[in-house]
Amino acid sequence: MDARTDAASASADTARRRWLSGPWSQLGGWVALLTFAFDQAHKWWMILVYRMKLGDDVYVTPFLNLHFTLNKGVSYGLFSMDGPQGQWALAGFAILTSLALWLWLAHAGSGRLMAVSLGLIIGGALGNALDRLTLGGVADFFLLHAFGYSWYVFNIADVAIVAGVAGLLYESFVTSRNDAAKVP
Repeated sequence: MDARTDAASASADTARRRWLSGPWSQLGGWVALLTFAFDQAHKWWMILVYRMKLGDDVYVTPFLNLHFTLNKGVSYGLFSMDGPQGQWALAGFAILTSLALWLWLAHAGSGRLMAVSLGLIIGGALGNALDRLTLGGVADFFLLHAFGYSWYVFNIADVAIVAGVAGLLYESFVTSRNDAAKVP
């Protein structure tokens, strides 16, 4: 190989890396990995160590129970799909969405909050996708309730996704407000 071939190869490799990674990709990747690991560790601890079975309900506080359920739909059980094809489709959608969010992260130069927010969403989505592939639905455990009202059952991945979306919304409003303030 000559020097021109080596330079062209190095340039193509650098362009590929820039396409898949940006200044905040490492932070977002670590947040996604830790979110995914924490979510999966909690779910498997509840199933394998605490030995919760589907439908088990454990009183924790006057407003929190541990209740093991499999969500076969999306948020709040919407679009429930009982068969394996449906779970594979929902898992595939979560994986494709995570890839799109990763590309957003790679090309976004907004900063730490956006990287952490996207990492939380990616890690949570992949954790729930793995549940669909291994358990046939998303394992949910936390049931909040008060004054006769019960909220939906959720998991750590769901909390991470909601926190990530809240971070993106905050980033969006703060950035647009700061940009508006700069306009003469």
